[in-house]
Amino acid sequence: MIDYWRQLDIVSPSDLDFDVNLVGVGGLGSPIAMALVKMGCPRITFFDDDTVEPHNLPNQLYRMADIGLPKVEALAKILREYVDAEITPINERVTKRTFGGIVISAVDSMAARRAIWENCVRYKAGVKLYIDARMGGEVGRVLTVSPTNPMGVSAYEATLFSDAEGSQELCTAQATIYSTFGIASLVANQVKRFGRGESQTYEHIIDFSTSMLLTTEDPE
Repeated sequence: MIDYWRQLDIVSPSDLDFDVNLVGVGGLGSPIAMALVKMGCPRITFFDDDTVEPHNLPNQLYRMADIGLPKVEALAKILREYVDAEITPINERVTKRTFGGIVISAVDSMAARRAIWENCVRYKAGVKLYIDARMGGEVGRVLTVSPTNPMGVSAYEATLFSDAEGSQELCTAQATIYSTFGIASLVANQVKRFGRGESQTYEHIIDFSTSMLLTTEDPE
């Protein structure tokens, strides 16, 4: 039995009684999933069609014994050792689905983000909050949007540039564990704010190489 008494004045599991849908459980998604269920989210469904490979181990949650397994199955097994949340793993690349509650994008391409946004989130009344987590090297960006707010929709869509326009890090400078966990903490805080009816921060940009955090409260 998990006892959350040390965090109850910050967030209680009763504040988090909604569905969370996490798309992508790699470098960002796997620590995000851990942060959310350890914080007390009672229901999480996550989607990915990748398998665990050796290069995933340094900056993702997976273990050596998980190599070759579907990421969603391996992650579900790991999380169930920590919490008694309702965990639903789906081995699927999301292109079109009907979601409710919160949707979190932790995918690794702009094309995938655009598909999730346009087909599953944009102006969908069932989606109460959309969080897009991005990472490139030591720089992370978290965007939080109400998908039915026209100002938020417009501001977010201005960030959906093509993959060719995005910065391309060297293969050996794409991610490290402290940046993935740091971004996961920002995402979890946004979920907590939503659950407690607190104001949302539209944008976080964090640069771990300089220890700088920039925020934007409202989309303009």
